Amino acid sequence: MTTGLHPGEAPQDPRPTGNHALPTQERGGHAAVHADNRTRSSVITARAAASFEPVGRSVATARSFVRDTLQGWGFADIVDDAVVLTSELVTNAVVHAGTSADVLCLRSDDGVRIEVADHYPEREIPLQGAAIDMGSPDREGGRGLQLCAALAGRWGVEYTPTHKQVWFQLELPERAVGTRAAGPALPAHLLPLADGRVRVAVVQIDRTGAINAWNEDAEELFGYAAEQVTGKPLTDLAAWPHTPGTSTGIVEALQLSRWEGSYGIRCADGRVTPVYASHLRVRDTSGEPSTVCLLVRDHERAVLQTPLRLAAADSGTTAEGQTTDPFEIFIGSPAPDDLDGLLQRTVERARDMLDADSAFLLLATDDETELEVRASTGLPSARQRFARVPVEAGPGRYGSARMPAVHEDLTVVPGAVPLLGGTGMRSVVTVPLKVEGRLTGSLGVAAEAPGRYSNEEALRLQFAADRIALAVESARLGELERLRRGSLSFLVEASDLLAGTLDRDQTLALMAQMTVPTLATWCAVYTIADQSSEPYLSYVLHEDEDRIDGLKALLSKIAPPDPVPTPGARVWSAPAAAAHEAALRTSMRSLGLGEPASASTGIGTTLATASAVGGETVVLPLVARNRVIGMLTLGKPSDEHFRQEILELAEDLSRRAALALDNARLYSERTAISQSLQRSLLPPELPHIENVEVEVIYRAAGEGNEVGGDFYDLFPIRDGAYGFAIGDVCGTGPEAAAVTGLARHALRLLAREGYGGPAVLERLNSAILDEGARSRFLTLLYGELWPQEDGSAILKVVCAGHPLPLRLRQDGTVEPAAEPQPLLGVMEDLELYEQTVTLDPGDVLLCVTDGVTERREGTRMLGDDGLADVLTTCTGLTAGAVAARIMRAVERFASDAPSDDMAILAMRVPGLQTD
Repeated sequence: MTTGLHPGEAPQDPRPTGNHALPTQERGGHAAVHADNRTRSSVITARAAASFEPVGRSVATARSFVRDTLQGWGFADIVDDAVVLTSELVTNAVVHAGTSADVLCLRSDDGVRIEVADHYPEREIPLQGAAIDMGSPDREGGRGLQLCAALAGRWGVEYTPTHKQVWFQLELPERAVGTRAAGPALPAHLLPLADGRVRVAVVQIDRTGAINAWNEDAEELFGYAAEQVTGKPLTDLAAWPHTPGTSTGIVEALQLSRWEGSYGIRCADGRVTPVYASHLRVRDTSGEPSTVCLLVRDHERAVLQTPLRLAAADSGTTAEGQTTDPFEIFIGSPAPDDLDGLLQRTVERARDMLDADSAFLLLATDDETELEVRASTGLPSARQRFARVPVEAGPGRYGSARMPAVHEDLTVVPGAVPLLGGTGMRSVVTVPLKVEGRLTGSLGVAAEAPGRYSNEEALRLQFAADRIALAVESARLGELERLRRGSLSFLVEASDLLAGTLDRDQTLALMAQMTVPTLATWCAVYTIADQSSEPYLSYVLHEDEDRIDGLKALLSKIAPPDPVPTPGARVWSAPAAAAHEAALRTSMRSLGLGEPASASTGIGTTLATASAVGGETVVLPLVARNRVIGMLTLGKPSDEHFRQEILELAEDLSRRAALALDNARLYSERTAISQSLQRSLLPPELPHIENVEVEVIYRAAGEGNEVGGDFYDLFPIRDGAYGFAIGDVCGTGPEAAAVTGLARHALRLLAREGYGGPAVLERLNSAILDEGARSRFLTLLYGELWPQEDGSAILKVVCAGHPLPLRLRQDGTVEPAAEPQPLLGVMEDLELYEQTVTLDPGDVLLCVTDGVTERREGTRMLGDDGLADVLTTCTGLTAGAVAARIMRAVERFASDAPSDDMAILAMRVPGLQTD
C-alpha cells in the first residue's frame, strides 16, 4: 500500500484528463451536478491517497486508512458511514474485479469526498441517462452503489478506458465547536429537576472492594462520616438490583474498566437512597488499581448520565424527508428474511463498523446456560459453527456474556473468550444481546493487534446490538418454530416407518436412513445382544456412498463406545482421533517416512475418511425396557458441530428407534422359536418307495407359520408296507399345530405296533378326546400302501370325514377312491372300516385338504367337481407335475391370498421299467 497526505493544499485533480474522459453519472438528493464542477467549487483543505493490492487483506487495510484519516481530520461523526462505504467499494475492486484499488480522501469546508477506483477496462460502460440496475440486494457483491444511495449525500460513477471510479460525498453535521455532545435549548420547565444544590458523591474503592475515600458530598447524601465507612466494603452499603437468573453484582461491576447505571445506598438512618453512578477504574503510579465512583441522587442522573449515542439516521432524514430506520442503517435494506442471513450480515457490519479483523455472534440456548456460535467472519467458521460454551460455570466459561466487556490483550487473560482460542486475535470487545432484560446472545469483534478497543467502541457496539436484538430474537423464534414443526413432522413419519416393520435388519436400515443426511453426515448403529455381550457394529451409513466402506473399516478398528444408559447425547472423540492418526500414517508412508502402504489403501481414501469423521461425533444410548440394547452414533465432517435442537431431535428419535429395534428383536426371536417348533411337526423327509412316485405340496396360512391345521405324512411301517396320511385339524395357527403333532406321531406309533387302519384311527380319536378343552375335531385320510411285483400298488384307506381321495386312470377318468366316514374328535365310539384300492400302472391317487376344494372367489368355490375337472387334464403327468398343476389351478382360481392351510399328496404308479 502506498499513501500520501498533503494537508492545507488544493491538490491536483487525480482523475485522468484529456479526450479519454467519459461522462459521469451522479445521483443524490439534489440536482445532479457534474463531478468536476462539484469538486472544483469547494476548497480542498486536505488530501490523502493510498493504493491497495488485489488481495482480501487489503479491504481491512483500506478501512483502517479511511478511519485513521477521518479521525485525524476530526470527523469522527461520519467515520462509520465512510468506513462501511469504503469497505464495500474496495471489496468490489480487489475481490470481485480482481484489480488493485486506489482510494483518495478529500477534505473540504463542507464535507469529505472519498473516491475508489479500480483497473477493470473490460467493464461494461452504461449509456448516459440510462437507468442503473443495481441488481439483487441479497447477492454477495453489488451492494456498494445501494449503500452510497442510502448513506451518502452525493455519489457518482465515472468511467475511463482504464478505470472505473466510484465517489461519494458525506456532509458534516452541524454542531457547536469544541463540544463532544450537545442538546437543544429547552424551556425551563423541561429541564431536569434538582433539589437545591446538586451534590456529587465521590467514593474511591481499592482493589479489594473496600472504601478508601469518601468526600463531603457523600457524607451529606448518605449520613456517614468518612471514618465510619473507610475500610468497609462498598457491598455493605450498596442495595444492588440483582437480575433474576444472573450472577452479575456490584463486585463484578467494580472490576469493569467503566460502568454506568443505577442502584441504591443504605443511609445511616436505614433508608435506601436510589443513586445514579458512574464508575471508572484507574491505576495509580505504582500500578495499584482502584475504582472511582461518582454518585448523584437518581432523579438528578442527568448530571452524570452519558447522552445516548444516536446513529446518524436517528437524528436525520433522507433527502426525500423520510425518516430512516436505524436497524436498516446498520443491517442494510432490505434486511435478510432468514436468521442465518441476518446474523451473517450483522457480524460483517459489526466488523466493518469497528475496523476489526473478525466478528462473531452467539445465541443463547433456551435456558440461557450456554451460548451457541451461529455466525462469524474472519474466523474458521466451519470449526466454530454451532460450537457451544457455558455462560456461568464450567470449563471454557464465557464470563463476559451478560455485560459489555473490553479485553485489551487476550494473551494476558487466556480463555476469557473461548471462541477465539488459537485464532491469533488479541483484542476483543463483546456486548450482550438482550430483549426485555433477558440474555439472548452476544456480539463481539476482535483484532489481531492488542489494545485496539476501548469503552468508546464498546458503547458503539452496544448501541448496534440494542438495535438488532429484537429483530434477531424474532427471527430466532421464527426459525425455532419452523424447526419444531419440522421436527414433529419428522418424528411422526419416523414412528410410522419404524412401526411398519418387525424385521431387525430393516429397522436398522431405517434408523440410519432417517438420520442421514437429515440430522447428521454419517451414522453408525451398535447393537448389544445381551448384558454379557460387547457392542457390535451392525450398520454404517454415510451420505456419500463412496465413504461407507472406509468409515466401516475405521470404526471396526476402534473400541466401541461404552453402553452408558444415561439419556442424552455425549461426545465421542475416538473416531476423529483414529481418523487423523490413520491419515497421518498414510501421509508419512507416501513420503517414504514409514512402512510402505498397502496397494489396497491409498492416501486419498484415508484422507477422505479422516475428513468425513473429523467433526463432532455424538453417541446416544438405545434404551428399551430398562436395558441398553445398542448405541446410535452420529457424526459430522471436519470441524463441524451439532446444533442443540438437532441433538434434542436425535434423542427423541433414538427412544422411538430403540423400542422398534427391541420389538423387532423379540419378534425375530419368537418367530425363530415358533418356526423351529413347527418344523419339528413336519416329516423330516419322504421315504423312497420302489415303483411309486410321491409328491407333496404344503402351504400354511398366516405370516410366519410353517405348520398349521393341515398335515401330511408318509412313513415305512415294515418291509414292503408304507403308511400315508393327510389330515385337517379344525382352525389354523399354533393351537391347530399342537393337535397336528399329536396326530402325526400317534399314527406312526400305532401303525408300527401292527394295528390296522380302523384301529389306528379309533385310538387316535380317544387320544384327541382326552385333551379335553384343548381338543379339536380332525378330518383324516389314512392308508397303507403295498407296491406289487407286477408294477401295481394295493392301498387300504380309511376316510374319516376328509375330502375323498380321487383316482385318475390312464384313460382320463376320475373317480373317488373311498367312501366318507365320521370325523375324529367328536364321538367316543366310532365304527370305522377300511377299503382296498388297486392302482394300476399309470394311475394317480390325489389326496387334498379342504383348503384346496374350498378355495373361493366371491360366491364361486372350486369344490370337488372343480378339482376333478383339473385332475382330468393331468393324464400322463408325473406325480410332481400333477401336484404342481393342482396348486397352480388353486392359486389362479382367486386373486386373494389363501386364508386356509392347504396340503396336496399325489401318488402315481408308473409301472415296471423295461430295458
